[in-house]
Amino acid sequence: MSILSELKGILSSLEIPIETGVFSNTPPDEYLVLTPIADELNYFADDFPQYEVSEVRISLFTKSNYTQRKSQITELLLRSDFIITERRYIGHEDDTGYHHYVIDVEKCYENGGI
Repeated sequence: MSILSELKGILSSLEIPIETGVFSNTPPDEYLVLTPIADELNYFADDFPQYEVSEVRISLFTKSNYTQRKSQITELLLRSDFIITERRYIGHEDDTGYHHYVIDVEKCYENGGI
């Protein structure tokens, strides 16, 4: 399983539209964008990667208060064994009316995902 498919499955329970990279349609008042950050093969045995560490940025865009959604997303991620490496309010986009909040996560997958 990949980190992107796992995140989409977990976050779909929030009933917020989710896309990878960029939101391609007319954006609703609230949506998520998943952006891959890194896929690293850090753990080796006998010169073969045993684990792949994948990292993704989850961007929440909302025209309402972001704090409740931030808490819901954080709880789902922690219950699903994701490591949260950063949470940050990026700012309010005055031209679009969206609050932009990011949560960076990583997860380790056995056998290097190969």
